[in-house]
Amino acid sequence: MKKGKIHSLRFEISAVFISIMVGTFLMCLVVNLFFMERFYIQNKREAIIAAYRSISQAIGNGDITSEEFDVEIYHICERYNIEMIVLDADSKTLKTSSNNAELLAKVLWDNMITSATGAASELSDKTIIDYGDDYTLQITVDKGTGRQYLEMWGIVGNGNLILVRTTMESIKDNVSISNTFMVYVAVIAIVVGSVLILYICKKVTDPIKRLYYISDDMKKLNFEAKYVPENEYRNEIDVLGQNMNELSETLESNIKELKNANIALKRDIARKEEIDVMRKEFLSNVSHELKTPIALIQGYAEGLKEGINDDEESRNFYCEVIMDEASKMNIMVKKLLTLNQLEFGNDSANMERFDIVDMVSNYLKSASMLAKQKDVTVKFDEYPPIFVWGDEFKIEEVLQNYYSNAINHIAGDMVIEVKITTTEDNHVRVSVFNTGEPIPEDSIGHIWEKFYKVDKARTREYGGSGVGLSIVKAIMEGMHQKYGVINYDNGVEFYFELETK
Repeated sequence: MKKGKIHSLRFEISAVFISIMVGTFLMCLVVNLFFMERFYIQNKREAIIAAYRSISQAIGNGDITSEEFDVEIYHICERYNIEMIVLDADSKTLKTSSNNAELLAKVLWDNMITSATGAASELSDKTIIDYGDDYTLQITVDKGTGRQYLEMWGIVGNGNLILVRTTMESIKDNVSISNTFMVYVAVIAIVVGSVLILYICKKVTDPIKRLYYISDDMKKLNFEAKYVPENEYRNEIDVLGQNMNELSETLESNIKELKNANIALKRDIARKEEIDVMRKEFLSNVSHELKTPIALIQGYAEGLKEGINDDEESRNFYCEVIMDEASKMNIMVKKLLTLNQLEFGNDSANMERFDIVDMVSNYLKSASMLAKQKDVTVKFDEYPPIFVWGDEFKIEEVLQNYYSNAINHIAGDMVIEVKITTTEDNHVRVSVFNTGEPIPEDSIGHIWEKFYKVDKARTREYGGSGVGLSIVKAIMEGMHQKYGVINYDNGVEFYFELETK
């Protein structure tokens, strides 16, 4: 889904409520403008008719002079702003609510005359709204002042004349005042209401806004943000926030498990690919290494079978070659099995504390026969006991590989020197130096690889398989200790280190 501009929920809700409020006031104002004047006129009309009927009834009952009638008619006239006058048959004023009774009498007689003769009035223009046997309801416009009046007049009883009227200006003024007041009230109400609506909407939408930010963080797999309610009151939003917190924790836990499983899967795949490469390389190297001894064994065995040489000395020589090559194959296979166990983690180190000086001394004593056969001088100083941590059996195998490597490659002064030195970082370095030719620089980085041989002809001569230093590498890396080789002008030194604490 394409992400567009995000609109504030607070302002959207506020805009809706403010629009409704403004629309309501506008509708009320329109209703006032178009219908309020009619409503006032209708209200005045009913009031004038009620006043006219009360006066007519009082005249019919003979109560027009009573105090109760005076009070009643006074309240009606005051309430609806009505003027009234009652004349008898002799044009004598019986009752009036106006200070200018003569003007009202003149208006009343003008209505009587114009109604009887049908002539136009000199005082006003008239528009009849309704009429009956004893009344006429009309709107008049005073020609002198231009004022409009709603009038009701007629003859009741024994010739009594009645005029009841109210000015139309008061209606229009009231409508105008009412509309103006409504405008002021609307402006104040809209301003105050808008502020209140914005505040209330902020209180309502702030938790939703926080939930939005939390969901945005969750989308980015950031699960640190949590929803915290502002008060103890729990509503639907608080429950939703709590559910999102639980969902965040669940997603974080599941994603961690998936990532760990993915890492383990990638590691397993990489390991499998590495094993496949190692297997192919192993098969290739083993096939190459076994090809020569197998060919020699097969050739000499066929020679014995065919009786190429009948003398016993030749037969013994053939047998010795077969036995020697078989022994080399046996040694190589054993070393390959050892290396395979080390590389694949099937032979873990048995860490123990032992005296490295005693171990080196005992090995050199057991291997002294090899040195005597090649007339090699072995130098090893006397050291106090030095205890180190490691797998004593595997460390002795490392020393054996270094020593046999030195014996096979010794030359020049024919000296092998074994030294034990203590380093500053609580380690002991055991080094085996032999005189002879240094290792070529282009071969230094490859001597730890399986089946790598610097001088293949010479290696073949002493029966080397190219696996010994690979075993050293696997043993030392399995114990996470240092090892290496140093070239000198007169020879080569191999070393390894062990912890003393």
